[in-house]
Amino acid sequence: MKFQTQLKRIVSWLEKAERIGNRLPDPITIFLILTGCVAIASALFAGVSAEVVQRDGTVATKVVTSLLTFEGIRWALLSAVDNFIGFAPLGPVLVIMIGIGVAERTGLIDTGLRVLVGKAPSSMLPSAVVFAGVLSSMAADAGYIVLTPLGALLFAGFGRHPIAGLAAAYAGVSGGFSANLLITGLDPLLAGITGQAAQIIDPPYTVNAASNYYFMVASTILVTVIGTWVTVRVVEPMLGKWTPPKNLDLAKQTDKVTQSENRAFWISFGTGAGLLLLFFALAIPGGPLYDDIEPGQPGVDALGSFFSAIEILITFVFIVPGILFGALTKRIRNDKDVAKLAAESMASMGAYLVLAFIAGQFVAWFNHTQLGSITAVKGAMGLEAIGLTGIPLLLAFLLVAAAMNLFVGSASAKWAFMAPIFVPMLMQMGIAPEATQAAYRVGDSVTNIVTPLMPYVPIIIVFAQRYQPKAGLGTILASMLPYSLAFLIGWTILFIAWLSLGIPLGPGAEAWYELAPEAAAAGG
Repeated sequence: MKFQTQLKRIVSWLEKAERIGNRLPDPITIFLILTGCVAIASALFAGVSAEVVQRDGTVATKVVTSLLTFEGIRWALLSAVDNFIGFAPLGPVLVIMIGIGVAERTGLIDTGLRVLVGKAPSSMLPSAVVFAGVLSSMAADAGYIVLTPLGALLFAGFGRHPIAGLAAAYAGVSGGFSANLLITGLDPLLAGITGQAAQIIDPPYTVNAASNYYFMVASTILVTVIGTWVTVRVVEPMLGKWTPPKNLDLAKQTDKVTQSENRAFWISFGTGAGLLLLFFALAIPGGPLYDDIEPGQPGVDALGSFFSAIEILITFVFIVPGILFGALTKRIRNDKDVAKLAAESMASMGAYLVLAFIAGQFVAWFNHTQLGSITAVKGAMGLEAIGLTGIPLLLAFLLVAAAMNLFVGSASAKWAFMAPIFVPMLMQMGIAPEATQAAYRVGDSVTNIVTPLMPYVPIIIVFAQRYQPKAGLGTILASMLPYSLAFLIGWTILFIAWLSLGIPLGPGAEAWYELAPEAAAAGG
């Protein structure tokens, strides 16, 4: 009874957060405001300087430059197009979305999710639903539309509470959005923003799309295990026995995978697996994507070209099976159909392109004025003064990201204005950009499922009302809160263990950023 009372209080707080968040402007407007704030701040702090110790041991003096001068206005106007084109995630995201968009529109990803979940026995159903939800992030937001109603239907079909099935799917799709067994469109997007922010301190620094890959594969397993446990041990008992509404016909809730679709899926899946093996072969010694390295260099350095090409490789891994699936199911009949699907995929990125234009100006202005460097140095000095370093510092940042996610839902939009501040700051404290990015991904994911500002919450409520007509926002938040808390605790423990053991976050991506010995001595 005490638990239920506390749960109602938390849900009430989240509903207040929804009302506050709904008053916030659109992310595009937020970036316009932030860009204006950069211009004003650059004028207010013009002439302020700080010494930045760079990785090669040199000490560079950074001075804030005002944008509200003749030269500043001239630069802003002349560089606007270049700022847009130079926005690091723009190209990689658009390239990957060509492949994913075609695979999604031919029905390959939709069918794959249905095959994966539909073949699971009742005892394995929660695990299959959560796992499929995590994997669904490779198709951007398809999991919200496909998997959440499917999870509810499958649970109902086995006589289990459908809201538990919906919750399990939603937990996997939303709570595990950053995790996956493959590189998804989110990886190059975040890596591009992270790399651009890191260059404020270390101009040659690059962050590849696979920089968090090892950690995210482990996170996929973790989210599946925790999500399964919460579904079976907490959510289903909390929901109690379900009595189907009299007017509910389960047979009409979704289409089954036909025999021809099943055959086409496995042929396409096998083709995709073959492509993966072929691409890995390109990176073996002597292959076109294998780099010669000097004796003593880390072996992973030989894969630099492979990781630089990862976006186009992933595009082929999706687009070729997607076209094959479409041809086998007669959804693609000629080359014009393929071109149309690819064009539709790009058309769906219109909002992202507008956001990228504004965000590109914000990032470029922030860097050009040197506000990023000054903020990083002053912030690092403040953190050092209070003694917050290493793992505790990363955990504090993780919690900041989790809290901000309750009010700003877009992962890329949040990271675009957080990265230029926090990545350089934490680099000055000896934390690698890849580790800051990983901490952000964990924090952003664990509160995804309880933020009322998630744009798919209304459709999730509609799906729930098919089985429980009186379901509302409180029903969804109360069902999802146990997942959020469990993910926060479990994922944080995994993150601490990962950092403590010194395991790379991805290929060649260590958690700690080391300055040259003479620079470290100077900084100390």
